[in-house]
Amino acid sequence: MEPITDLVHKYLRHDKKFPTVWCPGCGNGIILGSMMRAIDTLGWDKNNVVLVAGIGCAGRLPVYCDFNTLHTTHGRALTFATGIKLARPELNVVVVMGDGDSTAIGGNHFIHAARRNIDLTAIIFNNSVYGMTGGQYSPTSPYGAKATTAPYGNLEQSFNISRLAEAAGATFVARGTAYHAKMLDGLIGKALLKKGFSVVEVIVHCHTYYGRQNRFASPVEMLFWQKEKAVRIEKAREMSPEELGDRFPVGVLVDRDIPTYEEGYEKVRETAGEAIREIMEEEKSKEKAKSRIYEEL
Repeated sequence: MEPITDLVHKYLRHDKKFPTVWCPGCGNGIILGSMMRAIDTLGWDKNNVVLVAGIGCAGRLPVYCDFNTLHTTHGRALTFATGIKLARPELNVVVVMGDGDSTAIGGNHFIHAARRNIDLTAIIFNNSVYGMTGGQYSPTSPYGAKATTAPYGNLEQSFNISRLAEAAGATFVARGTAYHAKMLDGLIGKALLKKGFSVVEVIVHCHTYYGRQNRFASPVEMLFWQKEKAVRIEKAREMSPEELGDRFPVGVLVDRDIPTYEEGYEKVRETAGEAIREIMEEEKSKEKAKSRIYEEL
């Protein structure tokens, strides 16, 4: 892997204003760094990478990346990515979304992209809040957590994104944190290489809204919270639910092989194409027969 200064010049657009629009101390930049390092380690040509995003803090990421990028509408990033992958299956398509973007307005798209097993990599920034639009609670806000729209505590149970992805049929599901940056490099790299719908859920902090509302003193404290609450999956599997408590597993949670949508789609195209050719040949034969009849008359 190249030195970080070389990666900055290689993968970031220099005509964009830096520092980024993210709040000082935000963990989104850590995820950006992990993604760049993973792609560089794989040796992918950046001209063959497509980065798709929706709306939200995570949706700002493609603006700074020197790949083929598409900034789409709220909750619809996977829809656009699906079209790209079916039209140009040789491209490496990566989708970045926030927890609200992916599991609220984009929830059905997320479930059915996993069910179809389309060869995409989804990186989900889970900060448990709508950070860009004012700090409203999101589908992953913990029960009882405070938000600008839940000043007395959230009354809804939260989604477990990774378990949702597993249940919906994703071939690869991993969870990491902004604190465990080196681990995150490897998880994203594995997801990028996996054939099928791959999901990397990243627990990341929003200190500006979630942190202030829930009495975290600083971004550093929130990073140390991630360190304290994360348990490697190998250890978590040996723990009882009571022992695990409010801690969460990190690492590769699911890794399985399932036929991709594109493989089936290509077979259908071939079969349909052959059927169309047979029909056209049959029509040509009929026209020739008509011509002979006319000549005889």
